[in-house]
Amino acid sequence: MGVFERIENRKLSVAKVTFGAEPKDYEVLEFINRNYYHLQFSPAVETVVKDTKKNPKRAQRDAKKQTLETGIGTKSQQALKLQLEQNKQERKVRSREQREAESQRIFELKKIKKREKHRGH
Repeated sequence: MGVFERIENRKLSVAKVTFGAEPKDYEVLEFINRNYYHLQFSPAVETVVKDTKKNPKRAQRDAKKQTLETGIGTKSQQALKLQLEQNKQERKVRSREQREAESQRIFELKKIKKREKHRGH
């Protein structure tokens, strides 16, 4: 399917063409060059013409700002994300405590070993 849109004097007209199998880009271009003026467009409908000239970097920045403000996904997805973050923080705290306990245990073993050496024969 191909849908051709034409906007003239703030009015939109549309023509629909069935190509069959997925056409290649050069086939579509050839069809447009040969048959564009023979297409049967629909009656014109009043439309709002959007200004499409927007810097792509600006558009990307705007999209990033919008996703940062609202976040991505549904409320349940956001709740899951929050839960994952909390689990991550708890895991960090637990692993830090375990690391410190292990290093303290090793230190105590070294102290005991050092005392044993200095006890004499």
